[in-house]
Amino acid sequence: MSDTPEYDVVVVGSGGGALTGAALAARAGLRTLVLERTALIGGTSAYSGGACWLPGSEVQQRAGLPDSTEGARAYLGAVLEDPDTVRVEALLAEAPRLVAALESDPLMEFEWIPFSEYYDAPGRVPMGRSVQPKSIRRDELDPRVGELLRPPVERDRVGGRGRSNLSGGQALIGRLAAMVLRDGGTIQTGHHVTGFVRDDEGRVTGVLAETSSGTVEISATRGILVAAGGFEGSPERRAAHGTPGRAEWTMAPRGTNTGEVIDAAAALGAATDWSGEGWFCPGLLQPDGSGTFTLGFRSGLMVDQGGRRYGNECLPYDRFGRVMAQAEDRTPSWFVFDSREGGRLPAIAMPEGDPADHLAAGTWVQAATIAELADATGLDAGVLTATVERFNSFAVSGVDEDFGRGEDEYDTFFAPAGGLNKALVPLEVAPYFAAKFVLSDLGTKGGLVTDATGRVLDEAGVPLPGLYAASNSTASVFGSAYPGPGAPLGAAMTFASLAVADMLEG
Repeated sequence: MSDTPEYDVVVVGSGGGALTGAALAARAGLRTLVLERTALIGGTSAYSGGACWLPGSEVQQRAGLPDSTEGARAYLGAVLEDPDTVRVEALLAEAPRLVAALESDPLMEFEWIPFSEYYDAPGRVPMGRSVQPKSIRRDELDPRVGELLRPPVERDRVGGRGRSNLSGGQALIGRLAAMVLRDGGTIQTGHHVTGFVRDDEGRVTGVLAETSSGTVEISATRGILVAAGGFEGSPERRAAHGTPGRAEWTMAPRGTNTGEVIDAAAALGAATDWSGEGWFCPGLLQPDGSGTFTLGFRSGLMVDQGGRRYGNECLPYDRFGRVMAQAEDRTPSWFVFDSREGGRLPAIAMPEGDPADHLAAGTWVQAATIAELADATGLDAGVLTATVERFNSFAVSGVDEDFGRGEDEYDTFFAPAGGLNKALVPLEVAPYFAAKFVLSDLGTKGGLVTDATGRVLDEAGVPLPGLYAASNSTASVFGSAYPGPGAPLGAAMTFASLAVADMLEG
């Protein structure tokens, strides 16, 4: 097609990994195009806290942390099951180089954030090694960024506007998008990539995108980077790949991340791996049926449909989510708490919602006693009362004899001060509440199989020329593990960087 637009690099998606690749490509002088399915950029990355698990960089050194590439290697070696060591080594080598490359740009500055890693294992850094971009005001960036940036989740879900001060994932996406635009890159929204174009020699040379005006073809001379999220928004694909949870409970922006681009690559012969499943979390059920990312429980306890505890509620969210997924009677669960925080949920839920709305919808219930609370939830009063009494006895002794709550530094990271065990707070302030919880996720982590440079491989392990992938569009380098805060973003950004470096060499 003579009128087909041509670029050097086409990036599919606009999350942290996608925009990292686009920013590096544009800075290298490549004609770079970012294609975003929706009207707003950032995807789930824009909802995130912006933590990036990028070990061994100058940022950790400036903060005086006992972090190093060697320590991160030991940590991953302890927490990953049957890892692809070549890809792991590529991530470890590239992470500090990527941070240095990004920080050499006046639009990017990182800082260390204290946030415990998720496993007690060799190489773990006390209070974590994750970094995040520093906050920046919206008016310090190209005005086009402000128009395109997806608002925080609690505002986006109700059609609200973004904030003037950008922090966390907002700062990450805003800064990266500003870099892309400053260096001549193009960002086009409303382009849903559903297919690829190949030349006679088998090289992937372009994409097909659905727009409001119909299907368009766009060519890429150096390569195509697929970093468009996973398939968490597709009930059919979740069922086909055996992924726990439901599409309506995912944290991905509504109407996104349904996996068509992954399937399009698989139709070219790309290998796929679904074994990582997802980045899970307990999800506070909302009156509209959606779930919201919840972490940092400060008090209260979680029970199954039989009224019994089944895990350490203060586990890192992915680990607790995986415990939820082990039995059908844990979804939904009931989180039981008292009034010591004035009827608010003693945890961080994004968004939490209005307690009055929850009570009206029945996603929360309230009662004067635990026995009455059991009646309101349909739980066995005797079982729930015994569960709460046993938990309260642990709060008195300071030892959770059932699940070890409070024994790890992550367990107490969000806990209030006081008591023999900060993570164990008795339920004793009436009235009592129970909030319904489901299995949510931050995205799926199964998809295209890639090598250490982000090249998409076919079933024989041979790269498909011209096609690269990163982020949740790929099978995660971490497998089914979630090593620490920012692991999804850190891996996405690292392999996007490696992919662009390979394109530059090609």
